[in-house]
Amino acid sequence: MKKILIIVILFTSVLALTSFKHSNDLNEDFDKYFENQTLRIDYLLNGNNTSEEFILQELKKQPMWAGSQKLSAHTSIDMGSYRFSIFDSVSNLLLYKQGFCSLFNEWQTTPEAKSTKQSYYHVNLMPFPKNTVRYVLEKRAFSDGLFHPIKELFINPTDYFIVNEKPLTTKFTVIQGGHACNYKIDIAFIAEGYTKQEMKKFTKDVKRVWDYISSIPPFDEYRNEFNIYAVECISMESGTDIPGKNQYKNTVLNSMFYTFDTPRYLTTRDIKSLHDNAAIVPYDQLFVLINSAEYGGGGFYNFYSGSTVDHELSLKVAAHEFGHGFAGLADEYYDSAVAYDGFYNLDIEPWEPNITTLVAFNTKWKDMVPQGINIPTERNIELKDSIGVYEGGGYSSKGIFSPFQDCRMKSNIPNSFCPVCSKAIKQVIESYLK
Repeated sequence: MKKILIIVILFTSVLALTSFKHSNDLNEDFDKYFENQTLRIDYLLNGNNTSEEFILQELKKQPMWAGSQKLSAHTSIDMGSYRFSIFDSVSNLLLYKQGFCSLFNEWQTTPEAKSTKQSYYHVNLMPFPKNTVRYVLEKRAFSDGLFHPIKELFINPTDYFIVNEKPLTTKFTVIQGGHACNYKIDIAFIAEGYTKQEMKKFTKDVKRVWDYISSIPPFDEYRNEFNIYAVECISMESGTDIPGKNQYKNTVLNSMFYTFDTPRYLTTRDIKSLHDNAAIVPYDQLFVLINSAEYGGGGFYNFYSGSTVDHELSLKVAAHEFGHGFAGLADEYYDSAVAYDGFYNLDIEPWEPNITTLVAFNTKWKDMVPQGINIPTERNIELKDSIGVYEGGGYSSKGIFSPFQDCRMKSNIPNSFCPVCSKAIKQVIESYLK
């Protein structure tokens, strides 16, 4: 009798995360634990404002691993609303860890989530294991800011239900670099709302957006550490959906404005199609370029970033959204309409590096505040170029503080990120290059 299920799914309310081993001496052990390919874990998160259910969709093998082959590089940064961790099933050694954010988590804070359930698609990527591993998905709780388990899976790489098929034959253009993917940061720009006849425009748009982002500190000093790909996904129609204007387009990623009924909020929930098309190139980050002249975009840490391309502010929006998607930076504005209801718990310190509730300010930019600057700091013109602790940020005018009076993460006026955001971006860049 054949053993059908090699993946063991443990249905348990308390997942054992105690007494795991964690070594910083794993730099030379990648080949012991992994192949230079990718395991893709696709699942739904289903629930409402108080519940969350993991529903596995498929496991998939992709041909290239883009990340570092130094395992210690993947276990240091601990940001995001969620994280998944990979443990060797025999030794319980922590092999890989990545935090990320989710549109589902944002939806849970909207009024709609109080009265209905929704399902959102997710994809986690890890190097393909040589032996059975334990995958643990956790979420950071609103109540205490700590990670709590959602799901645990044991994954055997020999399971014949792991899909191993050729990627889509989507065409792509190398905009910059295109080599040594394990030693570079690989960004796949994905075409959304571009027809077959508009692909030359798309590659020009990718170059224009990347030239702008990579001109901003600290990206400018690391520009050559990035590989940039333009993945030429073809849409039936040009543009994107704008429900508030009754405009609908047949596009490859089904993007739309009016996410959570916020006119400028432009996202896609078709995460499966996004990764299916991106698999033709190695990628650490995904950036969706939407062929529209409307103002808008969206970005989620280690999930994807996105913006339109033809609005007069599109380049600034692209940089802002990449601040979210690449570096996990929080929004610093507090006077714009959003759909969220109490997004942050003011009694705990937020995980994002550029906002604080002062609960644990010593873990943020306290050492960067000049001597003589009051904490909190009054907003006035004399201090416009000074690092401080200015009340307002994270969608709230009270109780949350940001490090600069204005920044690329607050408004479209500045041309660059503030020193605190720049430091956070630099730390993420260097974590990839370890």
